[in-house]
Amino acid sequence: MSEQQMPHRNNEGFLEDAWAWNPSVAEAIAAEDAIDLSENHWEIIRFLRDFYKKHEVSPPSNRLFVKAVKEAFGEEKGNSIYLMQLFPGTPAKTACRIAGLPRPTNCL
Repeated sequence: MSEQQMPHRNNEGFLEDAWAWNPSVAEAIAAEDAIDLSENHWEIIRFLRDFYKKHEVSPPSNRLFVKAVKEAFGEEKGNSIYLMQLFPGTPAKTACRIAGLPRPTNCL
């Protein structure tokens, strides 16, 4: 994806407009972090996009992100280790950036 096709982002790499996102944008942002998106990644990305559509906010913290994933997908996927393997660093922050959503408010 060329620089001109990438929607505007802030200095942390989060999209300025969550609705300018598409799967190609997700692939490009993930590639910046050397993440090759698998179906497991897409499952969480779709979950986050749906969460944002319903609540108009990103999950506000990593703890609440893990809890929401656990409620949606069960113990196996709703835990910090699984999510850190998919989205290194701070999973909520990394996943929201790839999903084109605003930065979680309580993530460092």
